[in-house]
Amino acid sequence: MKVALLQCDNVLEKFQPEFGNYPAMVQSMFDGVDEKLEFEIFDCQQGQYPHDIHAYDFYITTGSKAAAYDDLDWVHRLIEFVRELDKQRKKLIGICFGHQIIALARGGLVEKSRKGWGIGIARNEMIRQLQWMRQSSGELNMLVSHKDQITKLPGDTQVIAQSDFCPYFVVQWGEHFLSIQGHPEWGNAYSRTLMNDRRAIIPAERIEAGMASLDLKSDSELFVSWIMDFVKR
Repeated sequence: MKVALLQCDNVLEKFQPEFGNYPAMVQSMFDGVDEKLEFEIFDCQQGQYPHDIHAYDFYITTGSKAAAYDDLDWVHRLIEFVRELDKQRKKLIGICFGHQIIALARGGLVEKSRKGWGIGIARNEMIRQLQWMRQSSGELNMLVSHKDQITKLPGDTQVIAQSDFCPYFVVQWGEHFLSIQGHPEWGNAYSRTLMNDRRAIIPAERIEAGMASLDLKSDSELFVSWIMDFVKR
């Protein structure tokens, strides 16, 4: 399968020697997938997009330090591109920032959350088991790092996983978009490093709770299996 990877940011240079950049993280999370995936990377911040929208089996975004509602040319262009993917009914997997971009592209609302930062491993309840999911679960634990959230959904959506902190954690949009507020591509070590690096902007008690949550096991492999179920159906 051919995959267009929409890169929306870079890992800070000081962390790249240990953790690599975001495209490598996304590609690595598919290591356990049996089917061969061929990735082509498009740097959306530099205005790079496919010439042929139909040349790929599915699209996937990285996260970003930018906010989905930022008044930036590259963000506006990404939203318009997502609308074109929607119009053409192309499969898209949105991660964190991409989750929120889909919401804006489809007429939803994204805002800075009054609940503050979500960090560490977030526990979410599975509220819907869709037919295309071959594996079931009652809970979805996932690494997160966000201060923005989707606060209003448009029509033609199905919430799959939620929590009191993040009511729209995993969402299916129509029949061709699937997105998650979390980071299935991250590992605990990168999450821990980011939390330590952001101690000046995140309250200490939230940092300590985030660090403690890393004792939980992430369900990244399960979510990746759902990605493949979704794009192959």
